[in-house]
Amino acid sequence: MTGITNIGFSDIMFGVKTFLAECFQLAAAQFKVPDKHCSKWAKKSIACIQSYRTGQRNTERKASSSYQAQIMGEKDLPGVLIFDIGGACGVLESHVEFLKKHFTLITMKEFQENRKELREKIKSVFVFERQPTIDRELLESLPNLKVVGNSGVGVNHLDLKLISSFGVKVTNTPHAVSDSTADIGMALMLASARRLVEGHSIATSPDTTHFAVDWLGVEVTRATLGIIGMGSIGYKVAKRAKAFHMNILYHNRNRRKEEEEQEVGATYCKNMEDLLQHSDFVMLIVNLTPETQKLIGKRQLELMKPTATLINICRGAVVDQDALVEALQKGTIRAAALDVTCPEPLPRNHLLLKLKNAIITPHIGTATVQALRMMTEEAVENILAVLSDLPIPSEVIHK
Repeated sequence: MTGITNIGFSDIMFGVKTFLAECFQLAAAQFKVPDKHCSKWAKKSIACIQSYRTGQRNTERKASSSYQAQIMGEKDLPGVLIFDIGGACGVLESHVEFLKKHFTLITMKEFQENRKELREKIKSVFVFERQPTIDRELLESLPNLKVVGNSGVGVNHLDLKLISSFGVKVTNTPHAVSDSTADIGMALMLASARRLVEGHSIATSPDTTHFAVDWLGVEVTRATLGIIGMGSIGYKVAKRAKAFHMNILYHNRNRRKEEEEQEVGATYCKNMEDLLQHSDFVMLIVNLTPETQKLIGKRQLELMKPTATLINICRGAVVDQDALVEALQKGTIRAAALDVTCPEPLPRNHLLLKLKNAIITPHIGTATVQALRMMTEEAVENILAVLSDLPIPSEVIHK
């Protein structure tokens, strides 16, 4: 009944006229009635039907043509290999529609099941959460691969020398992550200084009957912050620290411009040792390279003030963790706040997890809705630039 009530009077009348005209047309053909004996109404109705059928066929052809064009358009999109959609390491489901506007998405499972059909289709790989693994076997199986687009700044999980030997470019997303990572650096510094994690435990413990007046933290305001690695993230940390009236020291491979130093009130330390000796908080924001592996070890920790705090927001392997455990246990330094460890996560019996003067977060420097979306967008921009032979916004060059 619902279908009948949606039919208008004009539709019913057209159906009746169509039926009568078709009956007349069949009868005229059967009895060979000359055309001149056909009434004007019948001729007009028959013409109307023929016109309607022609229009309907044209509409169907256009719809079919439009659908075919759409399918062809989808087929013409370059293929991008991803690890998966959703799950622990898969591309976020909320980003899939955006990616599909630019690429045909092919998961590792689909590629493994249809390797012969898909190998030539794939021109790029989108690496999210360090997946998929880019090894020699994968590179050899993708003859048309042009670019590996990494989501994130760090590329220590990629063999740049191997990838470049196949003529494949590598890109990363330094611009998308700088604000969120600078934020987590400040958050860790404040949380450690004011002992927020310990304070939460005390406030929520069923054994707490009163708050001790001698349970004290230290102030961030007007303290000295030493930044090791004054790149994009480090500079944004300095901007935030300036609002706390902090005295800012920094050590970097290359000195910043004088006007940039003046903007944040930063002083350059050519020797890292000078920075370590004078800082109340030391924040690590360097890339992981053979030169920065265990950059902070026993000797560097002993140079720091016994009231100082070490903050690591880059990579866990930049710190000698055994030396750090010893320094925290002996009081060589006051505390540590780490967003990164080596490995991740740490074994559940690791000594760092048992120390009250260590805060550890699960590598959440870029874990914001906004940052992850910007990382995907920046990675797509890089990949499309390579595929279109345009200047690449963020290419990682193997040295």
